[in-house]
Amino acid sequence: MNPNWEESLNHFERMIDSGTESMRIKAVIKLSKLSNQAPEYIPSQTIPILSNLIADDSSNNSSPLQGLVVHCLKCIARQGDDGRLATEIGQSGALCSILRLLPQSNASVQKICLKCIWCLVNLCNENRLIVAMNGGLEIIVNMLSSSMDGVRRYLLEILSALSLVRVVRRGLVSLGGLRFLVEAARVGNMLSRERACQAIGLLGITRRVRRMLVDLGVIDVLMELLRVGDGALKVVAGNTLGVILANIDYIDLVAQSGAIPLFAELIQGSESVGQEIAEDAFCLLAVGEANAVVIAEHLVRILREGNAESKAAAANVFWDLSGYKHTVPVIRNSGAIPLLVELLSSQSNEVRETVSGAIAQLSYSQADREALNESGAVPLLLDLLHDDSEELKDNAAEAHINFFDDTLQHETISQVVDHPSFRSMQNRLGRIRGASDNQTVSSMRQMNIDQAEPTRVPFHKSFASSYGAVRIRNGVSMGEITNEKKEKKQKTISII
Repeated sequence: MNPNWEESLNHFERMIDSGTESMRIKAVIKLSKLSNQAPEYIPSQTIPILSNLIADDSSNNSSPLQGLVVHCLKCIARQGDDGRLATEIGQSGALCSILRLLPQSNASVQKICLKCIWCLVNLCNENRLIVAMNGGLEIIVNMLSSSMDGVRRYLLEILSALSLVRVVRRGLVSLGGLRFLVEAARVGNMLSRERACQAIGLLGITRRVRRMLVDLGVIDVLMELLRVGDGALKVVAGNTLGVILANIDYIDLVAQSGAIPLFAELIQGSESVGQEIAEDAFCLLAVGEANAVVIAEHLVRILREGNAESKAAAANVFWDLSGYKHTVPVIRNSGAIPLLVELLSSQSNEVRETVSGAIAQLSYSQADREALNESGAVPLLLDLLHDDSEELKDNAAEAHINFFDDTLQHETISQVVDHPSFRSMQNRLGRIRGASDNQTVSSMRQMNIDQAEPTRVPFHKSFASSYGAVRIRNGVSMGEITNEKKEKKQKTISII
């Protein structure tokens, strides 16, 4: 027989209002047990009562009622799928009372309080701000500093949830709590570790904090998350590692930790955001020539074995790297050119567009033009001039212009000089050259990555949201034309 919920609620109110301590305790225990059976409006109506009860009793540290009320609030907060009851608890003032109670209580009540806070901040974003604005961060950091092993995991997971609030991230640095955020990314459930990783990425945008994070061992933590995380966590960890890579001093350190194979796995994953992050990370890592060689090996394997999406991503990286002076011979020696030429015949438009863009960029090097010609690129590029895709026609025309300007290759494509796409590209290039003043197309092509500022290296937009940087194709010889083409496909992605 179902209970009469209205009658039960009235009885609870009477016991709390005029009952003895023992009667109150029994009423709260019964509510805790029945909270998952009652219709939602019943526990909702008890929240103000419980909130007042814990506020009135918070000065009495020895009362057994304290822990029971907090436990009851935790049970209520967990009901429902939308976190509405957790929100009501936060708005009732109970969360503030629990925070005041936390540092004054004995170990058993502290554990109950932390479990309740854990539920409240995980189920409701607004509760994180309530905790932050009422001294909660200082309490959590102080408790972590005391090495409380029995509740440490709850503390770390509460901290990771709080760290998504901007004011908390600022406070963590001043309170010396960064080491606990790194620890939170190392242990706990995967969602908590993902939140901590996300917060680390946001904090690491500033050079000073990035250095502090590296000193705290964050690279090893991020590498572990790239290895063992689920799809979403790997994306966040890769993005955060990209923030670390924005400092050129850490590029070799990240590469030596084994990041390149893991970013290669990300390129082959199902997450398009993860592929973009891996692309940009490779462009940063390739600042080191030894890294570029290893990256090229992985990309060649993906061009051979990957699906259409991963092949397109690999070609995108080659497109980027072909604008770096020191990586041009690396690409040629890797055996990538014959594979790129072969993929011009792919059934996937995305693959053909990215591959043709890479080939167009490679065609600025005489040695690469010879390799492209030997691999049969010219007739395939001629066919692309008649494709329906404007991007494919532009890329093909760009390559043809470079072949046409090469006295050794001039005769090979002389028949295309009257093609509209060829003429249009020549005119656009002429306008760009005329507008570039002292920065000629040639000098852009010769830019060495070692001369560029770290923020000029291509990287995912979320890697440098505070730098105001955008993802560019560094050293691309047809600057504005290539940026214009790439902007059509560019996405704005942020982990904030």
